[in-house]
Amino acid sequence: MPKPNRVSNSVDASLSVEEDDALAPVVSNRRGDRNESQTVFRACEVLKSFRRLGEELSLTDVMQRTQLPKTTVFRLLRTLIHGGLIERVGAGVYKNRLGPVSGNPFHIGFATQGDSEFSRTVMQSIEIVAAREHLHLTTVNNRYSAKEALRNADFLIHERVDLVLEFQTYERVAPVIGSKFLEANIPVIAIEVPHPGATYFGANNYKAGLIAGKTLGRWAREHWDGKVEQLLLLELPIAGSLLELRSVGLVDGLRAELPSIANVPVVHLNGRGDFEQVLEVVRQYLRRARARRTLVGTVNDICALAALRGFEEVGASDRCAVIGQNGVRDARNELRKPGTSLVGTVAYFPERYGDEIIPLALGILQNKSVPSTVFVKHQAITPRNVDLLYPLDLNTPTVRRGVGESFGQTTGLNHADAMFR
Repeated sequence: MPKPNRVSNSVDASLSVEEDDALAPVVSNRRGDRNESQTVFRACEVLKSFRRLGEELSLTDVMQRTQLPKTTVFRLLRTLIHGGLIERVGAGVYKNRLGPVSGNPFHIGFATQGDSEFSRTVMQSIEIVAAREHLHLTTVNNRYSAKEALRNADFLIHERVDLVLEFQTYERVAPVIGSKFLEANIPVIAIEVPHPGATYFGANNYKAGLIAGKTLGRWAREHWDGKVEQLLLLELPIAGSLLELRSVGLVDGLRAELPSIANVPVVHLNGRGDFEQVLEVVRQYLRRARARRTLVGTVNDICALAALRGFEEVGASDRCAVIGQNGVRDARNELRKPGTSLVGTVAYFPERYGDEIIPLALGILQNKSVPSTVFVKHQAITPRNVDLLYPLDLNTPTVRRGVGESFGQTTGLNHADAMFR
């Protein structure tokens, strides 16, 4: 008596799929050839639905990516499992053992902010993850210029990219850039600065300020018994409401930890410019005001490091406690110095941006439901945890530079860079 056919036999399964697929929708507009096997063609579509080695997809995921019927996908996956190309790792979950099969990769445009340490780190992170996901990435540099950002938007539209990662500085041109991409039907992820119609990814400025204020307040309680004579805020009025939220959050955080701060005089200084420019603002202030026990809140690490230097020059390092924002390398190195007056800085972890932005972009391109706003996870970096959060800093050689170079000049840092980073 002949044995019945078994689905577990890869050849028989393929034949069953061939018969079943007679009613399946066509997954491509290309014209077939009578010598081609539609089963093999559909198996290729299933393999291409896995975009990287080791990626795990559910049966539903594969159906959505291939637009093939459930029965067809199930049988093809069973066949590919027995062929050693796919692995079943759970109930209805399959893992790619082959690696990506190149189809038509998504084309993503990335308009980077400029040439600061923060921007370069974001760019490197995005490039690494885009390469890992086999995406076609076209990168342009906005160079902290509104005109350049507008030109780059036109260029990326001309290149017919599928999605844009927009990292530009100026709020005033955000509506124009957003409108250009909206008209071209190109989705946008706006990094750090919201753009109309775009998904936002970046800092939660108020929360970052709140973390800074609480860290500074706790330090003042522990080291000065909460006795503060002055609060100095280095701000960036030109940046508008976004950066203002950092200062608002900082003051709220301070009040939560140190209620008496409400009775302390507050001095506001404009922190616009590179390290040397901000340092000069601090110098001018200290020339006309006696250095008192001062808490210094800043909108970025450039301002924090300049404030430190200013108090140091007048011999008042012990009368200031400073908190920064961004967690750049120079600030991290300062935190490692014994007796530093830098209490901490709030981390934004730009080296992790790619790991979050690229999956967000793929979700949008695959028509998945994604949040309209994604905030980065902030954390206070202090002398106690800097080596835990950034252990690799200790193995990376540091270039010795002069004061001005170390805090901006060699990176081409200008007021726009200091504004947002």
